[in-house]
Amino acid sequence: MLRVPGDKSIAHRAVMFAALAHGTSTIRNVPAGLDVRSTQHAMQMLGATIRTDGGVLTVDGCGGTFSSPAEPIDCGNSGTTMRLLAGILATQPLIVTLTGDDSLRSRPMRRITAPLGAFGALFELSARGTAPMTVHGNGDARGADVAVTIASAQVKSALLLAALGAHGRTRIAGELHTRDHTERLLGAFGVTVASEGAALVLDGPAGLRATTVDVPGDISSAAFLFAAAAAVPGARVVVEDVGLNPGRIGFLDVLRRFGAEVDVQVTATSPEPRGRVAVRGAALHGVAIEPDEIPAVIDELPLAGVLAAFARGTTTVRGAAELRVKESDRIEAFAAAARAIGVDVQTVEDGFSVTGPARLHDGAVVTHHDHRIAMAFAVAARAGGISVTLDDPDCAAVSFPGFAAALEAVG
Repeated sequence: MLRVPGDKSIAHRAVMFAALAHGTSTIRNVPAGLDVRSTQHAMQMLGATIRTDGGVLTVDGCGGTFSSPAEPIDCGNSGTTMRLLAGILATQPLIVTLTGDDSLRSRPMRRITAPLGAFGALFELSARGTAPMTVHGNGDARGADVAVTIASAQVKSALLLAALGAHGRTRIAGELHTRDHTERLLGAFGVTVASEGAALVLDGPAGLRATTVDVPGDISSAAFLFAAAAAVPGARVVVEDVGLNPGRIGFLDVLRRFGAEVDVQVTATSPEPRGRVAVRGAALHGVAIEPDEIPAVIDELPLAGVLAAFARGTTTVRGAAELRVKESDRIEAFAAAARAIGVDVQTVEDGFSVTGPARLHDGAVVTHHDHRIAMAFAVAARAGGISVTLDDPDCAAVSFPGFAAALEAVG
């Protein structure tokens, strides 16, 4: 049985909320990847005190008010850090510049800044609508009625975090059927996010109370181990203490539709469901991944494409244009990498199709420094018994330090 690093989506939020809170919080099983370190660094620059002991963080919060950093905050490669922090800072009386690496500075930010303007915050971006982003926060913000037009947990979360510092009721409507880590974790820190019909409501200003958070294993990291087993009939892997948030487990259903055996045992439910997942490989067949499924499988779609190379028939992915603005253009990065090892791939603007089973051969893959592309094609090599040369194998450490050893342990 294997374990995977703590869920970085939850860890980002836990570190941010602990930094905002009154009192001292403890966060356990914090992943060692570079993205969450970017969030830790950002919170320290804003005035929080963070002590590290292995995977345990102790965070002395700022009691709801951050201090102005002396220089721009480097968010590294982490879009979650930048976008959620933009939400928090929108209703803080500060002027803060957020920047990052080349990849992050190419990612769209108007999707965040446009709706956050409802709180009276001002934002400076590049001419392309990308970082560096300078946030001119509004410390006298009032609650707002805001619509989310993109099915993005980061957009929804940024608005909820802005609402924490606004006076009065904020009502958020629109495309809200995305992962709900922010809502769940705010509850653990003592803030109620209520439902009003199909909308979310938060009354501010709302102070957070320090707490203890045990971060479950990252289902998006475990997915690579599940896929490695699923692609080989009779292979099996069991991952313990992995997060089972309903907005994150769509890939398990995709695995079942491919033909793999998937067994889930829930061991805890609050604030996040978690448990044990076992996957056994089988003869796979192609599947269709439809637009309404995309929010729950967005991080695993290149991996689904790799599995499709082992499946009989055609696998299609549609409604996934969001893949083009991730750490890389994951549609084209996946397609080029797959073709390099013998996979028949066709791309469209919002997805791709793969016809299998492929006659895989050795090849060289350009990862575009994207951890999910690197790990997906490491899975292809392991399951297909081929040699795949990655131009940047170390980029897997962004989310899954120790990935190579864990992949080798899949039975």
